[in-house]
Amino acid sequence: MVRVRFAPSPTGYLHIGGARTALFNWLWARKNKGTFVLRVEDTDQSRSTQESEQAIIEGMKWLGLDWDEGPVVGGPHAPYFQMQRLATYEKHADALIAKGKAYRCNCTKEELDRLRQEAAKEKRGFKYPGTCRNKNLPKGTPGSVVRFRMPEEGATTFKDLVKGEITTQHKELQDEVILRADGVPLYNFGAVVDDIEMGITMVARGDDHVVNTARQILMYQALDYPVPVFAHLPMILGADKQRLSKRHGAVSVLQYRDQGYLPGALINYLARLGWSHGDQEIFTVQELIEKFDWEHVGATAGVFNPQKLEWLNQQWIQSSPAEELAKATGVPAAFAALMQERARNLNEIRDAWLAYMVPELPAYDDKAVAKHLTRETRPLLETARELIERTFAQGPQAMEHAFRALAEERGLGLGKLAQPVRVAVTGTTVSPPLFDTIALLGKERTLRRVSAALEKVK
Repeated sequence: MVRVRFAPSPTGYLHIGGARTALFNWLWARKNKGTFVLRVEDTDQSRSTQESEQAIIEGMKWLGLDWDEGPVVGGPHAPYFQMQRLATYEKHADALIAKGKAYRCNCTKEELDRLRQEAAKEKRGFKYPGTCRNKNLPKGTPGSVVRFRMPEEGATTFKDLVKGEITTQHKELQDEVILRADGVPLYNFGAVVDDIEMGITMVARGDDHVVNTARQILMYQALDYPVPVFAHLPMILGADKQRLSKRHGAVSVLQYRDQGYLPGALINYLARLGWSHGDQEIFTVQELIEKFDWEHVGATAGVFNPQKLEWLNQQWIQSSPAEELAKATGVPAAFAALMQERARNLNEIRDAWLAYMVPELPAYDDKAVAKHLTRETRPLLETARELIERTFAQGPQAMEHAFRALAEERGLGLGKLAQPVRVAVTGTTVSPPLFDTIALLGKERTLRRVSAALEKVK
């Protein structure tokens, strides 16, 4: 049974990199009918906030990445917050000490700082010298932490599903702290204990954790637990090939929601940012579940391309049922359908509705008025008003046919006639299809708008 997890720290929003990690885990669980666990690693109490926790949960829900166990939904391995699991870490630390795999250490910060300074002077890396290894300090020793006893010889090798075989020499490792004096676990130990307790069979995470993996494997082995499979995902870079950050634009998942992106489009983009399936670019979520595999996850960093995401969002809007767009934007389905071909995001549909359809009279664009509402176009507008009054009941196609006939009669292109009407009706030269817009506005409101435009060129 596949059991995977996403374990964010609630020290900020759900960012793009974290969302992709969650997505790959979720896809693998859904493909294999396994279990996807959400776990909150909140041991950094100085930076963890409830607001961040809520933002992460809200971001996951918006993306549709539902979890089988974790906050809100519960599960057999609750609680799913590390600060509520301190007794579990203490139990496992005590077990390691009893087996001689860990020990208590009461070296002070001042002593360790002095050793670091000496190492710096001698231009060598600092490594804890094992001062307390054989002291057998009893439980309750004031100020004591628990350190894991690393082997001094040999090496640990594991096969990463993305990066291939990775080997770490044990001489490069030191006896690291796994439990602080206040009982709070450090990352490596807390993650390992939780993975053991929650039966995690595979750990997929960012490749900034590769340096931790050998240490964690040794801890799994010391706790007599099968080592899970590992997959380390390359980081996401900005266009300048630097790690993706706020300077590259929005990096929070909820920012993309607020900017009018569809969750399916963002999921589609994140899946393709590091994974491929031939030349296919556009995937439904169900297709991603069926086709996702680890063999085609790339080992090199992906470059985040906002223009590509915008294009993909546009494709998703075009292929979405108008009723769904209407529900997401709060506009009538008929208007959503008018905007589908041109809207790059949901906000453009909302904004167009508020600009073109809601006001009694539109907000006129000065340049559009100066160019199209002139003494020369006044006669055309008057004739157009009569045409709309006469043909409105017959529908948009009849109106368009009448306009084309009039333009031909006057020796004009359709645009010469339609643009003054468009500015009169919508206030601008760029709008949804004119005759469909007129039909949605209704006869009386359309005529009032044309009359108001004629007043401008009286």
